[in-house]
Amino acid sequence: MGMKVAEIIVEVLEQAGVKRCYGIVGDTLNLFAENLERSSIEWVHVRHEEAGAFAAGAEANFTHNLTACAGSCGPGSLHFINGLYEANRNRAPVVLIASQVTMSEMGFEFIQEVDFKSVFKECSVFCDMILTADQARKKTVMACQAALAKRGVAVLIVPVDISHGEVSDDFPYRVHHSRPTVRPSDAEIDEIARTLNAGKKIAIYAGSGCEGALDEIVAVADRLKAPIAHTSRAKCFLEPGNPYNIGMTGILGNEAGYNALLECDTLLLLGADFAWRQFYPDSAKIVQIDLDPTHLGRRHHITLGAVGDIQPTLEALLPLLERKEDASFQEKYVQRYTDTMASTKKQLVPGHNDSIPGSYLTSLIDEYAADDALFCADDGSPIVWALRLLQANGKREIFGSLLHGTMATALPSALGIQKAAPGRQVIAMCGDGGITMLFGELLTAIQEEVPIKIVVFNNGKLGFVEIEQKSEGMLDTFTKLKNPDFGKVAAAIGLWGKRVQHASELPAAIQEWLAQPGPALLDVLTNPLELVKPPFFEAKPVIGMALYSVRAVLSGRGADVLEMVRENFL
Repeated sequence: MGMKVAEIIVEVLEQAGVKRCYGIVGDTLNLFAENLERSSIEWVHVRHEEAGAFAAGAEANFTHNLTACAGSCGPGSLHFINGLYEANRNRAPVVLIASQVTMSEMGFEFIQEVDFKSVFKECSVFCDMILTADQARKKTVMACQAALAKRGVAVLIVPVDISHGEVSDDFPYRVHHSRPTVRPSDAEIDEIARTLNAGKKIAIYAGSGCEGALDEIVAVADRLKAPIAHTSRAKCFLEPGNPYNIGMTGILGNEAGYNALLECDTLLLLGADFAWRQFYPDSAKIVQIDLDPTHLGRRHHITLGAVGDIQPTLEALLPLLERKEDASFQEKYVQRYTDTMASTKKQLVPGHNDSIPGSYLTSLIDEYAADDALFCADDGSPIVWALRLLQANGKREIFGSLLHGTMATALPSALGIQKAAPGRQVIAMCGDGGITMLFGELLTAIQEEVPIKIVVFNNGKLGFVEIEQKSEGMLDTFTKLKNPDFGKVAAAIGLWGKRVQHASELPAAIQEWLAQPGPALLDVLTNPLELVKPPFFEAKPVIGMALYSVRAVLSGRGADVLEMVRENFL
C-alpha cells in the first residue's frame, strides 16, 4: 500500500526542518492535520490565519529556518495574505499549504473556490499546485527549496482529492540546504578600492544584509575614517561594540546619521535597500554592494555597483584600502551622535501632571527588560520608540513591520518568536489600534501557554496617523479609539492584567508585569499629545502643523494646541 499525498507533504516538511505549523483546521485541510499530528511538527492553533502568517514569518525571521502555515480552502487560506506579504518582504522562509476544493469542481465557481495562484503570486517566490498524486513529493520539495534558497514565501496548493491520493512509486526527492558565498570579481574589488581611496569625507550606510559582518565594517570604517550609519533593520547587529556608530537616518533616525550622509562626498552603501530617496546625497559618489543584483541603483543613482555578500567582499577589499589620516569627519559625527543621544535621554521623563509619554514608557521597559529580551513592536509610535530607545547589546533583537508597514504584527510575532525561543523573554509592544485588530490572539497565548509579555501603548487613537494629518494641516480625522480597560479584559479571559495611568506607578508596575510566569498584559495610558519628532524640520510639515494649530483654535480646541506645545516643547 502506498503513501497518501498528505502524508508525503508532512514528511517533506519534516525533512526540510519545519518545527511548527500555524493555522486553523477545517474540511479540505483535515487529512493534512491528521498526518501532522503524527509527526514531530507542532501545530499552533491561532484564532485568525493572518496572525498565523505573522507568527510563522517572525519565527522564520528569527531562526532563519523554514516555518509552515496551513489553511482550508477559500477564506481559510485567503486570510493569510497580509501576513504572507509581510513575510515575503522580510525574506522569511515560510511555506503555506493552501488546501483547495476538489479538482473536478475547479473552474465552475464552486463554493469557496479561489484561484490561489493569482492571489498569492505577488507575495511569493514559488506558487504552484499539485496536479497529480505522483507530483506530491517533487512539488513539495520544490516549494521548500524555493523558500529556503530564495528567502521568501512558497505557496503549495493542494486540492482535497489530491491530498487523499496514494503514491506507490515514490522517488527520493529531498530538500537541500545550501548557501554559497558570493563575492565581486577582483577587477570590481580594485575599482571599488580606487573610488573609496579617492574620497575625502566618506560615510558608510549599512543595512540588514550586513548581519555577521560587523568586524569587517568597523575595520573598513577605521581605515577610511568613516562614520557608520545604519538602517532600522540593522540596528541590533551593527550598534553593539561599534565605536563609529552614528545611528539611523530617515524619519526614524537622528540628526547625526541624517546629516553625515548628506554631507559626505563618498558613500559606501552596504546591504541596504533603504527606500526614501531624499535621504541619499545628491552629489556624492555612491558605491553599492548588495547580494541582490536588482537592488543596485534602484533607490538612487550610483557610481558603482557590485554583487556580493558583505563579509567576504569587505574582507577582500580591506587590504586595498589606503589608511586615511584625517579623522575629523568621522569624529565630528560620532560626537554629534553621542551628544544627540545624551540630549534624548535627558528628555525621557514623566510628562506634566504625572502623565506617561510613550518614550518614557519605552525607556523603563529598556531598563527592566532582560539583557537578551526579544522585542516585537507595532507599526507607528511603538516601533519608533523601540528603535530609538531600546539599547542594542548584541543579544537583544527588535522585530517590526519595517518593509510592509502593516498594523497588528507585534502580538502574533511575539507568539511565533516565543514558540521558537521558549527560554527567553519576549515582549510585544502593541499600539491600541494594533492589538484590537487581532485581539483574539490573546486567547492563543492562553491556549498555547505562551508566556509573552504584552504592553499596550494606550493613547486612545491612531497616534501616528494623527501626527501625519496634523503635519498636513488637517484636524485629526477618524483617528479616535474608544478603548476598554485592557488590563481588566486580559484578566477576564485568563491573562495577568493591569492598567497604569500615572508615571509614578510605572516602574513598579513594569517590574511586576515582567516577573509574571505566564502571559501578562500591561495597559498603559500614554500621553496622546506626545509627538514623534523627525531628525530635521522641513518647511511643509512645519507649515502644516501651524495650519493645524490655527484650525484647532478656530474650532474651539485651543487648549489642545497649548497642551501639545507644553508636552513637547516646554
